[in-house]
Amino acid sequence: MSMSDCIFCKILDGELPSAKVYEDEDVYAFLDISQVSKGHTLVIPKNHTENIYETDEETAQKVFARIPKIANALQKTYEPKGMNILQNNGEFAGQTVFHLHIHLIPRYDNNEDGFDLKWVTHNDAYDLQELSNEIRKNI
Repeated sequence: MSMSDCIFCKILDGELPSAKVYEDEDVYAFLDISQVSKGHTLVIPKNHTENIYETDEETAQKVFARIPKIANALQKTYEPKGMNILQNNGEFAGQTVFHLHIHLIPRYDNNEDGFDLKWVTHNDAYDLQELSNEIRKNI
Protein backbone atom coordinates (compact mmCIF):
# COMPACT_ATOMS: atom_id res chain seq x y z
CA MET A 1 0.00 0.00 0.00
CA SER A 2 1.36 3.41 -0.90
CA MET A 3 1.16 6.33 1.47
CA SER A 4 -1.37 7.99 -0.86
CA ASP A 5 -3.74 5.04 -0.28
CA CYS A 6 -3.27 5.01 3.52
CA ILE A 7 -6.38 6.13 5.38
CA PHE A 8 -4.30 7.40 8.33
CA CYS A 9 -2.04 9.42 6.02
CA LYS A 10 -5.22 10.92 4.53
CA ILE A 11 -6.34 11.86 8.05
CA LEU A 12 -2.94 13.47 8.71
CA ASP A 13 -3.16 15.40 5.42
CA GLY A 14 -6.64 16.65 6.31
CA GLU A 15 -8.29 14.75 3.45
CA LEU A 16 -10.41 12.75 5.91
CA PRO A 17 -11.92 13.94 9.21
CA SER A 18 -10.93 12.65 12.64
CA ALA A 19 -11.69 13.36 16.27
CA LYS A 20 -8.27 14.57 17.45
CA VAL A 21 -7.24 13.83 21.02
CA TYR A 22 -3.55 14.87 20.86
CA GLU A 23 -1.05 16.22 18.36
CA ASP A 24 2.56 17.33 18.32
CA GLU A 25 5.24 17.49 15.63
CA ASP A 26 5.74 13.70 15.52
CA VAL A 27 2.59 12.02 16.85
CA TYR A 28 -1.15 12.22 16.26
CA ALA A 29 -3.83 10.60 18.44
CA PHE A 30 -7.50 10.38 17.57
CA LEU A 31 -10.57 8.40 18.48
CA ASP A 32 -11.03 5.10 16.69
CA ILE A 33 -14.18 5.36 14.59
CA SER A 34 -15.25 1.91 15.82
CA GLN A 35 -15.08 2.83 19.56
CA VAL A 36 -14.68 -0.66 21.04
CA SER A 37 -15.22 1.20 24.34
CA LYS A 38 -15.81 4.85 25.21
CA GLY A 39 -12.60 6.77 24.58
CA HIS A 40 -10.91 4.09 22.38
CA THR A 41 -7.97 6.06 20.99
CA LEU A 42 -5.40 5.39 18.27
CA VAL A 43 -1.86 6.80 18.52
CA ILE A 44 0.12 7.02 15.27
CA PRO A 45 3.42 8.42 14.05
CA LYS A 46 3.07 11.27 11.56
CA ASN A 47 5.61 9.66 9.27
CA HIS A 48 4.23 6.60 7.48
CA THR A 49 5.53 3.26 8.66
CA GLU A 50 3.51 0.12 7.99
CA ASN A 51 4.04 -1.85 11.19
CA ILE A 52 6.43 -2.40 14.09
CA TYR A 53 8.80 -4.37 11.86
CA GLU A 54 9.36 -1.38 9.58
CA THR A 55 9.51 1.22 12.35
CA ASP A 56 12.86 2.75 13.20
CA GLU A 57 13.87 3.15 16.83
CA GLU A 58 13.52 6.94 16.84
CA THR A 59 9.92 6.81 15.55
CA ALA A 60 9.00 4.08 18.04
CA GLN A 61 10.54 6.09 20.87
CA LYS A 62 8.50 9.17 19.96
CA VAL A 63 5.21 7.28 19.61
CA PHE A 64 5.52 5.13 22.72
CA ALA A 65 6.74 8.10 24.81
CA ARG A 66 3.33 9.79 24.30
CA ILE A 67 1.29 6.76 25.47
CA PRO A 68 1.37 7.55 29.25
CA LYS A 69 0.20 11.16 28.70
CA ILE A 70 -2.74 10.10 26.53
CA ALA A 71 -3.60 7.10 28.72
CA ASN A 72 -3.62 9.31 31.81
CA ALA A 73 -5.93 11.79 30.07
CA LEU A 74 -8.33 8.94 29.28
CA GLN A 75 -8.12 7.75 32.90
CA LYS A 76 -8.79 11.24 34.26
CA THR A 77 -11.65 11.85 31.81
CA TYR A 78 -13.61 8.59 32.04
CA GLU A 79 -12.19 6.74 35.08
CA PRO A 80 -12.18 3.28 33.45
CA LYS A 81 -11.44 0.26 35.66
CA GLY A 82 -8.47 -0.59 33.44
CA MET A 83 -7.01 -0.14 29.98
CA ASN A 84 -5.71 -2.39 27.23
CA ILE A 85 -2.87 -1.16 25.07
CA LEU A 86 -2.81 -3.12 21.85
CA GLN A 87 -0.76 -2.98 18.68
CA ASN A 88 -1.42 -5.36 15.76
CA ASN A 89 1.15 -6.24 13.08
CA GLY A 90 0.05 -7.82 9.85
CA GLU A 91 -3.29 -8.99 8.56
CA PHE A 92 -3.09 -12.29 10.45
CA ALA A 93 -2.77 -10.38 13.75
CA GLY A 94 -5.81 -8.25 12.96
CA GLN A 95 -4.11 -5.20 11.47
CA THR A 96 -6.57 -3.60 9.04
CA VAL A 97 -4.91 -0.21 8.45
CA PHE A 98 -1.29 -0.61 7.43
CA HIS A 99 0.09 2.45 9.21
CA LEU A 100 1.59 1.75 12.64
CA HIS A 101 -0.98 2.48 15.34
CA ILE A 102 -1.38 1.75 19.02
CA HIS A 103 -4.85 1.20 20.46
CA LEU A 104 -5.66 2.58 23.92
CA ILE A 105 -8.85 0.78 24.96
CA PRO A 106 -10.41 1.84 28.27
CA ARG A 107 -12.14 -1.01 30.11
CA TYR A 108 -15.25 -0.38 32.16
CA ASP A 109 -17.02 -3.69 32.82
CA ASN A 110 -16.28 -7.29 31.85
CA ASN A 111 -17.02 -7.54 28.14
CA GLU A 112 -19.90 -5.06 28.38
CA ASP A 113 -17.72 -2.66 26.44
CA GLY A 114 -17.57 -4.98 23.42
CA PHE A 115 -13.94 -6.00 23.95
CA ASP A 116 -13.55 -9.74 24.00
CA LEU A 117 -10.88 -10.01 21.30
CA LYS A 118 -13.65 -9.22 18.83
CA TRP A 119 -13.95 -5.76 17.31
CA VAL A 120 -17.51 -4.64 17.86
CA THR A 121 -18.38 -1.33 16.27
CA HIS A 122 -20.17 1.17 18.47
CA ASN A 123 -19.79 4.18 16.19
CA ASP A 124 -23.48 5.12 16.54
CA ALA A 125 -23.24 5.13 20.34
CA TYR A 126 -20.80 8.04 20.74
CA ASP A 127 -20.31 11.55 19.39
CA LEU A 128 -16.60 11.30 18.57
CA GLN A 129 -16.00 15.05 18.46
CA GLU A 130 -17.56 15.47 21.90
CA LEU A 131 -15.45 12.62 23.34
CA SER A 132 -12.24 13.99 21.80
CA ASN A 133 -12.96 17.47 23.19
CA GLU A 134 -13.44 15.98 26.68
CA ILE A 135 -10.15 14.05 26.53
CA ARG A 136 -8.14 16.99 25.13
CA LYS A 137 -9.03 19.01 28.25
CA ASN A 138 -6.93 16.56 30.27
CA ILE A 139 -3.80 16.40 28.11
